Amino acid sequence: MLNQLHVQPQASLALEVKNLDVSLNDGTAIVSDISFTVLAGQILALVGESGSGKTTIATALLAHTRHGARIVHGEVNVAGLNVLRLDQEALRQVRGKQVSYVPQNPSTALNPLITIRSHLADVLRSHEPGLDVAQQQASIVNALKEVELPHEDAFLHRYPHQLSGGQQQRVLLALSFITRPSVIVLDEPTTALDVTTQAKVLLTVKKLCQHYGVAAVYVSHDLAVVKKIADHVIVLYGGRIAEKASATALFSRPLHPYSQGLINAIPDIHLHTIPVPIIGNAPSLQSRGAGCVFEPRCKRAKLECKTSMPALEPLSAREDHAVACINLPAHAPQLKIIRSTGPASSRVLVLGSQQPLLEVKHLSASFDGKQVLKDISFHLKKGECLALVGESGSGKTTISRAIAGLNAQALGSLYFNGQALALAARGRSAAFSHQIQYIFQNPYQSLNPRQTVRQTLLNTVRHYFPSKLKDSHEVVAAALKRVALDPRIADSFPKELSGGELQRVSIARALVCEPSLLICDEITSALDVSVQAAILELIKSLQRNGLAIIFVTHNLGIVRSISDRVLVLKHGRIVESGEVDTLLDQPRQPYTKELINDSPSIVDI
Repeated sequence: MLNQLHVQPQASLALEVKNLDVSLNDGTAIVSDISFTVLAGQILALVGESGSGKTTIATALLAHTRHGARIVHGEVNVAGLNVLRLDQEALRQVRGKQVSYVPQNPSTALNPLITIRSHLADVLRSHEPGLDVAQQQASIVNALKEVELPHEDAFLHRYPHQLSGGQQQRVLLALSFITRPSVIVLDEPTTALDVTTQAKVLLTVKKLCQHYGVAAVYVSHDLAVVKKIADHVIVLYGGRIAEKASATALFSRPLHPYSQGLINAIPDIHLHTIPVPIIGNAPSLQSRGAGCVFEPRCKRAKLECKTSMPALEPLSAREDHAVACINLPAHAPQLKIIRSTGPASSRVLVLGSQQPLLEVKHLSASFDGKQVLKDISFHLKKGECLALVGESGSGKTTISRAIAGLNAQALGSLYFNGQALALAARGRSAAFSHQIQYIFQNPYQSLNPRQTVRQTLLNTVRHYFPSKLKDSHEVVAAALKRVALDPRIADSFPKELSGGELQRVSIARALVCEPSLLICDEITSALDVSVQAAILELIKSLQRNGLAIIFVTHNLGIVRSISDRVLVLKHGRIVESGEVDTLLDQPRQPYTKELINDSPSIVDI
């Protein structure tokens, strides 16, 4: 429908942000001196690591802040109206009507107790009370058509839990666009989606923005996605703008060293290389000094960078490209992506004819009476990394959980080091149970919030190797050092650590079990690109030391970076398998080709 419509010919100013400052109640700055504009129909991306200020700015566009923070200065003008000066009743009318918000997690944003029709009707009753029943129904049907969802009664009477993640996200888009807002704010809306669903959602967003002249602010840590969808990009670091430019300029000639570092940290399906993490960690709110916030991590920093706060300066009066750096090169060349190694074949362990560590034969599984895995067979050798890829619902996690003994409905045969392995974890001997370890996607949910890092690690050691407890301090320190964490965090609780640190703790907990096989289930999907690159670097080092790895992901850039072989799954079956470079460069099955074509990339091919 939308591809037959035309973009509005005249682009007017839809959003203007002037000198926005947001602070904690004690005066500690969260974001400072934020200014930008977005034209109608354009998409501006906000990128940067966790703590850079992306979500703080995004929510401030709706005159909202997190608990304990406040907007202390600035303007947010939407279609000429400064939303920061409105009272609560006026704000209630503006939110959803003039400015819409699409959150990251649709399953928590949608009310589980009401139907899809009720969600859409409630928005219309709030912001379009003059519509009669027929007009309301027409608006609902049109909104669902625009986001390519069914619009018949059977679908409208479904509840959110009866929809897939991609369908739930499309419902949120329908809710956001149904009032024809001037501005839409999208906060990591595709993080948990597979590449095919993500590609469709991104295309829908782009078309709707262009057709209706809606200005979008798109928050993301995935720069490959940003390159695909954004017209302009703002790179944030330490609550300030480090660089802002058109997407074309930023990805071809990034000037700030932080922008260059972010791009070099991206795993890319079209690059036969390993991502490079940015050294050091992003600063906390309290540790930002008087000078350049990026100075402690910058390879070209000078003494004056410690004391001088760089201003955001345009490159020229004619160029929409500004950088906050006092040490820019006189003539910045085109971007050269710096990566570690050559093709995958040069970094794969020589596995030779060694016997498989793990053999899976004729594995099947059911859920609620429906068969979700069908005759899955494969093997894995010591030191090998096998990637499981496919759309949501393809069976990736079901296979992983069956190997870990966590799927009660699984049937088939498993062999580990040539010996039969029970399908249920309770049926496995202690000698087997510690050798296969599972790392879950969300470390916030997999770690006990009431236990310190030390307690978490020692409880695991106590279960498998109680004799090691006499050297408990050394065991904990060694485990944390192995995953590049400072042993001083041992007495921290999970809430005191970042997402990347928590995921490293999860890996450390698995490694103290002295496993032979590590199962990683989407362990980098919610991480910043630099943290993600550091985790991938850690995984590769573990593999080089002989650890076998099953890596579940929907990110084919990661697959290219760390995997030796790939299994492509669809509807519970293996549709294609092979060595990583051969499969990604010369796919045979149409489904594999579709996954590859839908994968975002920073490389123009």
